[in-house]
Amino acid sequence: MAGSEVRYVNSGGVHIAYRVFGDGPVDLVLVPAFTSHLEQNHEWPGVVRWNARLVSFSRLIVFDKRSTGLSDHAPGPVVLEDTMQDVLAVMDATGAERPAVIGDLEGAALSALFAATHPERTRARVLYAPLVKGTATNDFPWALAPELQHMFGEQLSTAWGSEPMARLLAGVVAPSLADDEQFLQFLAKAMRSSVSPGAAKAWLRMIREIDVREALPQIRVPTLLVHRTGDRAVDVESSRYAASRIPGARLVELPGGDNLTFVGDSEAVAAEIEEFLTGSRTPPMPDRVLATILFTDIAGSTEHAAEVGDRRWRELLGATTPWPERSWSGTGVGR
Repeated sequence: MAGSEVRYVNSGGVHIAYRVFGDGPVDLVLVPAFTSHLEQNHEWPGVVRWNARLVSFSRLIVFDKRSTGLSDHAPGPVVLEDTMQDVLAVMDATGAERPAVIGDLEGAALSALFAATHPERTRARVLYAPLVKGTATNDFPWALAPELQHMFGEQLSTAWGSEPMARLLAGVVAPSLADDEQFLQFLAKAMRSSVSPGAAKAWLRMIREIDVREALPQIRVPTLLVHRTGDRAVDVESSRYAASRIPGARLVELPGGDNLTFVGDSEAVAAEIEEFLTGSRTPPMPDRVLATILFTDIAGSTEHAAEVGDRRWRELLGATTPWPERSWSGTGVGR
């Protein structure tokens, strides 16, 4: 998928890397999770297809958050409010005056906070499997899955970016590809490319502290929530909670257990987003094509073939009939 080269914008002394794809009628800013790298992510075909699908109806703006991917490593702790300024800087650099914004996991938490704080710069909001709260409590048990919190615990420093950890991670965020060796290699490399072990620890500390519940009722822009009902990383109840507190929000629950947008039935997710932002959805591409083939039977060929035999008939046909005059007929359905 063709796109612009990686560019940088200065956000409070931190250089934020971004790219722009397409020129559709809707500006769409994608706020990623912290495992992001603007170039390495596109080594997986699923990411390419997902972004291309979004580009089919938008001008897609993607970036690496501070201390991730190709962006500068920022001094001090990771703070959501700083990352909001990075979003504004990228929007200004790309001329996106009032784009739609989409985020997943902690990127969705950031998106919700951004919409509540900057409604004048937000056309619409798409929250995919939002992480409303990072740590479970009695009044909100639908936080980041305990398996992930444990996985990113004491062994993170030595196991980060290894294929065994990628296999454990895939079992939670992409169970449909948990046994796909190529995907596991991609995921392990994505972990290493996006953040160092120390930066990963910093992001996990911030994620555990996330709590955007009070911001939800303050969101006054059109909001779509999309969540797969079998999601093991973030329980669908998190989206149900958010939808009940964001005025006018629409919640779409889809089947499946993958948390990553580009894994599983990503077309179903993209179609909901497209319809929400444009009012219509692109018909799915057929996976079969009707083909019509014409042929002309040489007079008496069937009877003659029966008399001389198929092999001898092919030899005779090749000796007496020039290729341009041969044709076939019939109709069929092919892949």
